[in-house]
Amino acid sequence: MAEVAIRRQGRAGRITLNRPGALNALSHAMCLTIEAALDSWRDDDAVELVIIDAEGDRAFCAGGDIAALYHHAVMGRFEPARRYWRDEYRMNLKLRRYPKPVVSLMQGFVMGGGVGLGCHVSHRIVGESSQVAMPECGIGLVPDVGGTRLLARAPGRLGLYLGLTGARMGAGDAILAGFADHHVPEAEWPDLILALAETGDPAAIPIHPPPSGRLAGLLPELISLFSSFDVAQIIEAAASRDSRFAAEVHATLSRNSPLSMACTAEMLQRLGPAPGMAEALRQEYRFTWRAQTLSDFTEGTRAVVIDKDRTPRWRHASAADVPRAEVETMLAPLGAEEWQED
Repeated sequence: MAEVAIRRQGRAGRITLNRPGALNALSHAMCLTIEAALDSWRDDDAVELVIIDAEGDRAFCAGGDIAALYHHAVMGRFEPARRYWRDEYRMNLKLRRYPKPVVSLMQGFVMGGGVGLGCHVSHRIVGESSQVAMPECGIGLVPDVGGTRLLARAPGRLGLYLGLTGARMGAGDAILAGFADHHVPEAEWPDLILALAETGDPAAIPIHPPPSGRLAGLLPELISLFSSFDVAQIIEAAASRDSRFAAEVHATLSRNSPLSMACTAEMLQRLGPAPGMAEALRQEYRFTWRAQTLSDFTEGTRAVVIDKDRTPRWRHASAADVPRAEVETMLAPLGAEEWQED
């Protein structure tokens, strides 16, 4: 059976991820298939909206297929990952700019590549099982697939917190942070899909009050802790506070990749509060293009995904040890290799 099912249903174009056993991890071929479907429906008057969903209860999409990228990297083959990211980012931008309504229904894990697929579209639905996150700093990467755009636009210092820690958001927190629009109980999703396909109108999405989340009550402390873009200063601030939240932040930032966190903070600072999608993707690609040779990505993937020993040997012992020049190198323009929109 195909990894992603593409078909027409009524007035809707349907895209359904179909790798539930792999938590619907997004392969390169899946990205290209989704992009081709979007291109074919763009000027098709019979398709009035697009619906993106996924098989299985555990995940909409838990991320990109980084295990495949790891195996290429350890063999010294760097171009497949660069091609994958280049093409995936192009698909992400098309979703953001698509001229027709796109509705995503995101259950379970929505992480990394899943955020890029489901969180840039016009109508983003989460349910009671949704767990949305950008956990890349834990594997030596940086939030990408346009994730830095969402993080930069999040209220207060919420984006910096989410980007550095990779904290998971339930439905209410995802709506607060700007990663989702609507909470619809998952039992209603089959009927909602039928209504969307029949009407071709996103007005069929029911209005439910968003559930309460954790982050709204933590915002004052979070804003104080993450007042600086200097990761070492954030860790020091967390160590000095006597609260459960500060202890959680300190523990997480002490185990994530120091280089990834330094680059993530710098990327968000450069983007400012209202970045464009292409601007965010271009900056992300500068890091990911270099990731296999100059960052902690390969080692982080080994420790978390391949060997699962959870003991990565990062390039730097702490955030304070990351040279500013190394961050500048990771984010420097790529010249002829710069990511292009088309």
